[in-house]
Amino acid sequence: MKIGRIGSFTLALAMVIVAIFSLRVWIIPTTNDASHLATRFVNAVDPVTQVPDFSTVNDIVEKKKAFFDFLRPIVQQQNAIILMERDFINEMLALIDNDKSLSESQRGLLNELFDKYQYAARNIDAKSLNSLLKRVDIVPESMVLIQAANESGWGSSRFAREGFNFFGEWCFTSGCGIVPSSRGSGKSHEVKVFTSVDESVSSYMRNLNSNTAYTLLRSIRADLRSQELELKADQLIYGLVNYSERQDAYIDELLDMLRHNEKYLVNVDV
Repeated sequence: MKIGRIGSFTLALAMVIVAIFSLRVWIIPTTNDASHLATRFVNAVDPVTQVPDFSTVNDIVEKKKAFFDFLRPIVQQQNAIILMERDFINEMLALIDNDKSLSESQRGLLNELFDKYQYAARNIDAKSLNSLLKRVDIVPESMVLIQAANESGWGSSRFAREGFNFFGEWCFTSGCGIVPSSRGSGKSHEVKVFTSVDESVSSYMRNLNSNTAYTLLRSIRADLRSQELELKADQLIYGLVNYSERQDAYIDELLDMLRHNEKYLVNVDV
């Protein structure tokens, strides 16, 4: 049977997605320690180190579907890891609220999370853990997918293809990434290179959850949490105002992309 260019790409993509899902088996651990759960979850997954050639797909609808289908399981996995970390913090907070002592291993794991999310805690107490919870929280799936599409040119940029960088993240050490051809004189930044797509998504989420530039995003999210409301992409996108030098114009562009691609973001929070 003969199939066309789009059909060939779709078949190849389907095989990649099946491989991703088959590797991303959620192990049922034997411990209640949520931080250990996250570690075991990461170790149970083989990272994605192949990116389909989205530039070969001329049909816009097919390209969008293929792009979202490729990234979605990776985004879901990273959010699941964050939820496990969040569950662990809540468990420790419950112990403290009930005047229970934390073990050395529990304190060690909390200190690892403080370091990961760049929160300087003087003490491990209810105040510091509640502050940490504002950072350790999920990023709406549809927001991640839309911003990845925007920053990577629907997966066709050389930074996505060569460096697995889907979010345009920079680094500032010589040789740490790919030098952008448009970099102005006197500039030293490079576009960071990752070892896998998973690492790119994880780094992006950690950046939003720790960098002071996205304090507004975390405040919006915490406010929604306090009201027991759903974390919606069209609300949290406003917290990305410092992601680009274009600021408000960048937010408007992302919101426009979100609206125009709603039908492709099936079963996610639009």
